[in-house]
Amino acid sequence: MKIFLISIFSILLLSCSTNKKVTVNKLDKIDFVLAFGSCNRTDLPNLLWDDILNTQPDVWVWGGDNIYADTDDMEALRTIYTTQKKNKEYKKLIENVEIIGTWDDHDYGLNDGGVEFEAKVESQQEFLNFMNVPMDSPLRKQEGVYSSKKYDLEKGSINIIVLDTRYFRTSITLDTETDKRVKPNEYGVGTVLGEIQWAWLEKQLNQSNSDFNIIVSSVQFLSNEHGFEAWGNFPHEVDRLEKLISSSKAKGVVILSGDRHISEFSQKQIDGMNYPLIDFTSSGLTHAYKGFTGEPNPYRVGNVVFTESFGTLEFDFSSKKVDFKIIGDHGMVLQKLEQNYE
Repeated sequence: MKIFLISIFSILLLSCSTNKKVTVNKLDKIDFVLAFGSCNRTDLPNLLWDDILNTQPDVWVWGGDNIYADTDDMEALRTIYTTQKKNKEYKKLIENVEIIGTWDDHDYGLNDGGVEFEAKVESQQEFLNFMNVPMDSPLRKQEGVYSSKKYDLEKGSINIIVLDTRYFRTSITLDTETDKRVKPNEYGVGTVLGEIQWAWLEKQLNQSNSDFNIIVSSVQFLSNEHGFEAWGNFPHEVDRLEKLISSSKAKGVVILSGDRHISEFSQKQIDGMNYPLIDFTSSGLTHAYKGFTGEPNPYRVGNVVFTESFGTLEFDFSSKKVDFKIIGDHGMVLQKLEQNYE
């Protein structure tokens, strides 16, 4: 399989599993556009919503840290969510585009938090309110915000699988020996998803007949050496997901991630898969790691983007091709990747 990467610059959910018939009319053989992003502060300029709308997305996917609250005070959390929903440009997105997604630690409520966060039940309800999830939705009674949404189009279908990497995630190990924040747990110790969510995810992939299966993870999956939060801190969970993706034979699996205040493409060839697994990280919408000077990522393709940006995936069902784009202010394409899934 050939991959074509063009580096433009070297610097720089929710609903239950349902089917939705989508009618789209895209140019240049684009059948469906998914736009996504993460790391969005309400107290900083929201500069990218007009650019996001200009990509004519069929769905916007929040990748986490949709607001910054870091609180167990639900009134304070609700106030910040309300501020975001009142943003003039974001309101246009709400009015024109379906919105799904997940959370990460700063909108979950506890920095680097997981299963131990005592206000997670209440916080989940505020998140669902922000996402305009109906009060009678089963998600209101479910533990965790994981969900899936299938989009049936004339030429094929896309299944978006939204994970919750916070509600069940057990303790991470602080690194007291180097200048990194955390280090991997001992193999077999801890979980990212918890067994209930794992069973649900296995069913999603094993039973999927979609042409593309997009997995949304708030934290990076492939990049594993930077010393911050990532699936790599639970190496046995990484192995488990890779084996599941391969054994399920689910088509066109892609991982979307956020969290890092940088955007980049990572890819890895997994045993049993005839295409590389791509982890597309898009972060952040309002603030980026502008002091970035480099970090190891054995799976990186191209360059790290460290200015404000969002991501898009443009699907062409006829050729089974996806164009991945990192896009900045004024619609500037900062980097792109093309992958065929035949």
